[in-house]
Amino acid sequence: MANRLTDCTSPYLLAHQDNPVDWWPWCPEAFAQARERDVPVLISVGYSACHWCHVMAHESFEDPATAELMNRQFICIKVDREERPDVDAVYMEATQAMTGRGGWPMTVFATPDGEPFYCGTYFPPTARPGMPAFGDVLNTIALAWAKEPVEISTAALRLLSQLAEGNQVATLGTAPDEQLLARVVTVLCAHEDVRHGGFGGAPKFPPATVLLYLLRHHARTGSGPALALVTRACEAMARGGIYDQLGGGFARYAVDPGWVVPHFEKMLYDNALLLRVYTSWFRLTDSELAARVANETADWLLREMWTTSGGFASALDADSDGVEGKYYVWAPEELRAVLGERDGAWAAACFGVSAAGTFEHGTSVLQRRFEPDDLDRYAAVRTSLRTARAQRVPPARDDKVVAAWNGLAVAALAEAGELLGRPALVGAARATARTLADLHTVPGTTGDRLLRVSRAGRAGPQAGVLEDYGDVAEGYLTLYQVTGETEWVQRAGRLLDTVLSHFGDSRGAFYDTADDAEVLVLRPRDWGDTPTPSGTAAAAGALLTYSALVGSARHRAAAASALAVSGAQATKAATAVGWGLAVAEALLDGPRQVAVVGDPADDATQQLHRSALRSRAPGVVVALGDPADAPGVPLLADRPLVAGRPAAYVCRDFTCSMPTTDPAELAEQLAAR
Repeated sequence: MANRLTDCTSPYLLAHQDNPVDWWPWCPEAFAQARERDVPVLISVGYSACHWCHVMAHESFEDPATAELMNRQFICIKVDREERPDVDAVYMEATQAMTGRGGWPMTVFATPDGEPFYCGTYFPPTARPGMPAFGDVLNTIALAWAKEPVEISTAALRLLSQLAEGNQVATLGTAPDEQLLARVVTVLCAHEDVRHGGFGGAPKFPPATVLLYLLRHHARTGSGPALALVTRACEAMARGGIYDQLGGGFARYAVDPGWVVPHFEKMLYDNALLLRVYTSWFRLTDSELAARVANETADWLLREMWTTSGGFASALDADSDGVEGKYYVWAPEELRAVLGERDGAWAAACFGVSAAGTFEHGTSVLQRRFEPDDLDRYAAVRTSLRTARAQRVPPARDDKVVAAWNGLAVAALAEAGELLGRPALVGAARATARTLADLHTVPGTTGDRLLRVSRAGRAGPQAGVLEDYGDVAEGYLTLYQVTGETEWVQRAGRLLDTVLSHFGDSRGAFYDTADDAEVLVLRPRDWGDTPTPSGTAAAAGALLTYSALVGSARHRAAAASALAVSGAQATKAATAVGWGLAVAEALLDGPRQVAVVGDPADDATQQLHRSALRSRAPGVVVALGDPADAPGVPLLADRPLVAGRPAAYVCRDFTCSMPTTDPAELAEQLAAR
């Protein structure tokens, strides 16, 4: 049996290379082999940090008898959803249409041409109520294919036709206006979990993109309800078990409505987005809790997720030493063993650890439901526990670098580094951007192309999708505004040229894949946010910022057009279009163009620049540099020094204020609503 996964860049695929299953990576050769053998294709989609993916792998894919059934009756393809979000999106849409739900592991049976005809998620090795045994599923599908291949293919084509029709006819509407954005706050208030913060019950996910929208809405309008929603959610998450009280950083979601017990995997994208949320919350409120969580999350990113080849790893597993959550949970006797009787009892009270436990086997997830009465003692206890925890077997790390998620990290770290006064965070953002520019970018004559993943300094062949272009461009543009390094504006522009040339449709909307990408059975187009911003909303945000920096009406119009889908979905599914609503807030606020001219090394220039970046207005876009930089950043053009001193020029709605050399006066100009 050939080991076809050995050269893959995905740690998830590499973990399956020694299975008795004759796995293929996603490739044309696999489907050609299925056509030659006239057997269906079994497509198994998952990712490294997925707990139930590991369970199904151990139960079924490592079992020789199950593997023999799979190899004899199917061509088996393993897909890392993080490397191939386009493949995942197509088959997830089919899975949801067939079953009414989705998730990972995702198990799809398809024709040799890739058309799905039976879909599911996790299948156990023996039947359970409502869940057939995986071996029974394999035999039933193989028998049906042998008896009725034409009928199966016809049904698969009918499903794809329905999905394609839904893909095309979604109502676009118009970009969200002032009235709609205000109405969304009312809708969200009605759906809030007032007791625990956030939205919905269990499982409960951090609503990062929605929180960013609410923060921007409050900044633009002064809305008290919007800020109250954010405050309740951010405080509850920061004090709950979903937040790692020892090491910083957030788990993927909570399995309960009160944020107590997480599903312990930690994802780069969640933490990049939440770092931006808590940084923005701090900018608006000066909250000490917001500053602490932002600083600790940034520290965790640099300590645990940075890779030696540059860029940030994708995820940490939920499991360690084969047990979910083992690395993170504590029993009362473990606290006493590390801290002694007196401090152990005190720590148990601080962290909510009891004999009853909040997790399994009498263990608890650490929480911080109240502020300790002795912060110095708390810090010492926390350090001791963190040191002791470091002796445990750590969760495995998926160290592939994903372009989109690293773009989110660049934006978050650059912003946090400036607002929290931590130049090292800006340096990490710059180093990550350099990796994206040097390793993930393929220069082109009409626009640059992105490769989605790299690992150990080697880029994989997977083409970037729309979210990669939007998030990386967003990261570059945020980094430019913090550093004044014009290279990043230019790089963002070349990526956005590709977006406009290869991802759009005739109505001003976007597909998730380029028009010259690999042809799948359906060209994916995801209208809403998943855990990450939708590609459409990400592109809209970058297009809007770029338009303000370079004065491009074309890019601004493209941003407004792309936001139309957010307008159509805003009141029906507000939590699914948070990023688009956040971008719409910036669009309505201006954007406010601020050109800070002067030597960036001059203290007077730096004070003006800092004043602009700390503005709470959601539409502020900042250019920094000498007027001689105008060819790279047209916003700086024709902006001379004032009486030989550094100055700031503010323009909004095609009207410019008088330039100022006073940081306080600049802050007043930007505070006006």
